[in-house]
Amino acid sequence: MTARTIAVVTAGLSQPSSTRLLADRLADATRTALGPDTVVEVIELRDTAVDVTNNLLTGFPSPKLKEVIDTVTHADGLIAVTPVFTASYSGLFKSFFDILDKEALEGKPVLLAATGGTERHSLVLDFALRPLFAYLRANPVATGVYAASSDWGSASATGTLQKRVERAAGELAALVSAAPESTVSDELTSLPFEELLAGEGL
Repeated sequence: MTARTIAVVTAGLSQPSSTRLLADRLADATRTALGPDTVVEVIELRDTAVDVTNNLLTGFPSPKLKEVIDTVTHADGLIAVTPVFTASYSGLFKSFFDILDKEALEGKPVLLAATGGTERHSLVLDFALRPLFAYLRANPVATGVYAASSDWGSASATGTLQKRVERAAGELAALVSAAPESTVSDELTSLPFEELLAGEGL
């Protein structure tokens, strides 16, 4: 069996960011669960923000964005991590998934995660992220991971977070291992211009 590929989409806006830190922990734990041959491709959405906006306006991805889209759609599994803005996912995070073809993530195993200032925003996993990926017909794992600022503040808190990370990563690894290898075609996987004009993804 060929090595499995995991795409990691992180929507943190600063460098460094707690969103990227959580994404890296999830990726490392997933690689450990799947095996050392696992290929992990990390996508920082902040680096493609202008390309994503232009795609929304024109319906056509730049070569750089097309490569990013292909990485996500061809991966065997996806880790999606967003900061919490106004009690939901960030606009950049949502805009990226808006430009994907509505069937691009169908059946794909996905680990959902988010970061925020306080624990009270943890419901974003179930009330914002899960409905979005259910609409995209992806296959989210049972355990979502939310990390508040306090989760990074002490050894005991970090240990508790790591347990959640490892549990979610194990669930993602199990789904990826059980699924057939991704065979997405090389056709354009962003939303066609005529569908954008018709209101799809708006």
